[in-house]
Amino acid sequence: MLLATVAVVGLRVLADRYERTITRAELLDPTARTDRTDRTDRHGPLNYLLVGSDRRPGDTGPEQRTDAILMVHVPAGLREGYLVSVPRDLLVDIPPAAGYPGGEDKVNAAYEYGGGGEAGARLLSATLSRLTGIRFDGAALVDFAGLRSVIDLLGGVTMCVRTEVRSIHTDRVFSPGCQRMDGAQALDYVRQRYDLPGGDYDRQTHQQQLLGAMLQRAGETRLRENPVQLHRLVQAVGGSLTVDTNGVPVEDLLLALRGLSTDALRGVQVPSYPQTIDQVSYVVLDNGGEGLFEAVRGTRMPQWAGAHPHWVTRL
Repeated sequence: MLLATVAVVGLRVLADRYERTITRAELLDPTARTDRTDRTDRHGPLNYLLVGSDRRPGDTGPEQRTDAILMVHVPAGLREGYLVSVPRDLLVDIPPAAGYPGGEDKVNAAYEYGGGGEAGARLLSATLSRLTGIRFDGAALVDFAGLRSVIDLLGGVTMCVRTEVRSIHTDRVFSPGCQRMDGAQALDYVRQRYDLPGGDYDRQTHQQQLLGAMLQRAGETRLRENPVQLHRLVQAVGGSLTVDTNGVPVEDLLLALRGLSTDALRGVQVPSYPQTIDQVSYVVLDNGGEGLFEAVRGTRMPQWAGAHPHWVTRL
């Protein structure tokens, strides 16, 4: 009983630090937000939108882009999770926004047409909801550049490189094999997509692997025994995050998801293929996504993953 009490108190202290550190904002368009009266069913299923921005410190311009777009699906029971990566070049119908009349374009453009930041996330969420029929229980906007200090505070992460990757940004070469990467190396690695066998599909997988590696490393690091390090980590995470929890306290989310382990995470790619239209390279859905969006909306995601192993990666 004493240990359970200490654990709960520690979680509440940690949640309180998150509450005071992270930025809160309305990241979901009303058309993309779940209309459940209880805001979020604590037993699932849950669907969250995760947007990774390439924003640099002090950058507030509307030309911000998204380095990653993921729909995080946690089935009922909250014991497993699926990171569904949306291709940046996916051809979609973007709704009208201030200064933008609406029309077909790459999904990555929705964030930019919305003005970046909170407004950009809202237009992106509306675009995805229109495409998939999914309404989200919450959203997070992550400054990927800001994650560098988080990874460094964790002591680096272990990434398994499958094929040689040469960075177009730093000319660094990542050789095949599992290796420890610091923040700069890890973020450099997951930003690459050129000269990879699967192009942007491989980059999506690498981004999924990084999130899994960070969760794995956080579980390995005995942060509770180092309050100074824990405080620094919370500050770094909070400084990189803007969240929309749909009215649910952070403490409740942490309690609900405490049983979700890294081993239970799967990376999912949207069934699609590249296509050139009017000399512009796009990605288009393969047979409407082969039932993926229906599976996420319902309760059949585990069955869908089992029937479509080509699009699923164990992290």
